[in-house]
Amino acid sequence: MNQFLIFIVRAVFSGVFAVIIGRMFRPEAGMPFIGGLAVCLLGASYLFEYFRKKKSDT
Repeated sequence: MNQFLIFIVRAVFSGVFAVIIGRMFRPEAGMPFIGGLAVCLLGASYLFEYFRKKKSDT
């Protein structure tokens, strides 16, 4: 898969999980909170990939 398709898949999954987590723990939360959570989850996925690749290179 190319990098753009991987980004789209990760963004969709981050959005879905952000909605689920946000509604589960903060039902009164608005869209800015859900959007911020989605961005954090997307960033975490790239951060974990960076550390995984760094570990496998050594």
